[in-house]
This record gives sequence, structure tokens and C-alpha cells, in this order.
Amino acid sequence: MLEPVATENFLIAFAAGAMVLLAGAGYAGGFAFARLYGRPLWMRLAWLSYALLAISVAVLTEVMNFSGYWLALSVAMLLGYLLAPHAIWHLTHATHGAEPHSHTSPEENTR
Repeated sequence: MLEPVATENFLIAFAAGAMVLLAGAGYAGGFAFARLYGRPLWMRLAWLSYALLAISVAVLTEVMNFSGYWLALSVAMLLGYLLAPHAIWHLTHATHGAEPHSHTSPEENTR
């Protein structure tokens, strides 16, 4: 059975939820910039954002009294946030590779 969330925890839950979104975006952005520009600083910022994401998820899980299925879902979310930028990068790199960027339509390339 789910325990009700205490009224005084709503603000904490709201802030932790917002930090999940911001830290997740920071991790994805830092990862992308690190791969694009090859700067270690961006990857450090990405990992710092991921650590903040993990802390935010832990706070949200505690405040919202998650257990059982919801706890497993929180762990799956953290794993998804960790692996998704890697998968997207590899997919994008495999699809586009080192092709120069073109602003022409496919029909113009066949002429």
C-alpha cells in the first residue's frame, strides 16, 4: 500500500522533480559537447550533472515514499538517462558519420 505524501514535502518533491529535468538536460548537453569538441571539461560537467540527477532522484524517491515497482522505475529512469545519450550519439554518428553538412534536398543531389 502506498503511504500518503506529507503536505510539507510537496515543495521538496516539486524542486527535486525540476532538478531531475535540469540535471538530465545538463548531462545530455555536456555529453554532446564533449563528443563534438573533444574537451574533457564538458565531460566533467556532464558527470557532475549526472551526479546531481542521481541525488535528485534519490530525494524525490524518498520524499514521495516510492517503494517496490516505483523504486525499480526510478532506477530504470537513472539507467535510461545514463545510456540514452551514448546510444543517440552512436546512432547519429553511424547515420551521418563525417559527412559534410548539406542544405540541399535529396532531389537536388541526384541531378
